[in-house]
Amino acid sequence: MRTVALDFTRTGWTTTFQDLGRLDTERRGVPTGGAADQHSAVVASLLVGNPRGATLIENLGGELAFVPDADVLLAVTGAPARVTIGGAPMGSWSPLVAPAGQEVRVHAEVGRGTRTYLAVNGTLAAPTLLGSTAPDARMGFGQLVTRGSRVLLETEFRGFRRRFFEPPLFRLPVPVPRFAEGPWVVDVVASHGVHAIPGIREVIEEAEYVVTPRSDHVGLRLAGPVLHPDTDAEIVSHGVPVGALQIPHADELIVLGRYRSLTAGYPIVGVTSRASLPLLGQAGPGQRLRFRWTDRDTAIRRLARREAEVCALEHAVAEAFAAAGFRPPLPTTK
Repeated sequence: MRTVALDFTRTGWTTTFQDLGRLDTERRGVPTGGAADQHSAVVASLLVGNPRGATLIENLGGELAFVPDADVLLAVTGAPARVTIGGAPMGSWSPLVAPAGQEVRVHAEVGRGTRTYLAVNGTLAAPTLLGSTAPDARMGFGQLVTRGSRVLLETEFRGFRRRFFEPPLFRLPVPVPRFAEGPWVVDVVASHGVHAIPGIREVIEEAEYVVTPRSDHVGLRLAGPVLHPDTDAEIVSHGVPVGALQIPHADELIVLGRYRSLTAGYPIVGVTSRASLPLLGQAGPGQRLRFRWTDRDTAIRRLARREAEVCALEHAVAEAFAAAGFRPPLPTTK
């Protein structure tokens, strides 16, 4: 094991340490938090031989750049991005080796997603709160990485045993999401609240919504048509899941994110399928969304297919690294 320094020369609008969030904290009133695009975060970690829930860097907008003082194994996932190492163009969604002293730059195409994820083989030195490195601004736990930050990494990576002019090192079954240029389609399962607002199901199905600048880590605020309950009866406050479609008093639709409040007194008309949540994590201001109603069984099958793809990648990475002469520690779950 050795310690490597990563010196950040550029950071985005918001660059933070991140992981998959807190476990078993919502019963204490603390949201789980974690990476907005969980699929991209998991794939990035697997591509460098880390556990799924390992700490990595989440970059929102702008350009991210750093210089390692020793060779490191890294991967960039998330929104489509231009990646260079020492000025040479490289691919995202693939394991990459950055030599010591060479600057790594990641410039995302913000119009096609908002967040990129940087994973590096090993363990990033970052503070934790309730067992997670995920930030929580409301609890004063910002976890910001800024220009000039030096982040320390504990890693066993020392390079691959191979010659330079061999065929490409990795051909992996990476489940890369599609970021269409038109409206993104989000699958939603109806909840009990849909029956309290006659016609809302048809309105949501037929309309196109636009993410507004008022959106944040708590939820996406969407401009578009909504209907409200016919009565003024009070709705008892109740728990709400990540991805819930909430209709507040204002004429807007809110899709609650991973840092939502845990209870609400507004109508909840549907819940985003778990397979569609990563797409919402990439939706920034101006992004157009359409909602497609689905049933619970179909949503579970789509999630199962996604999980099977991720498991196939996990096994392929382990075999490829072993064949290349590098055996990272066995993954462990949080």
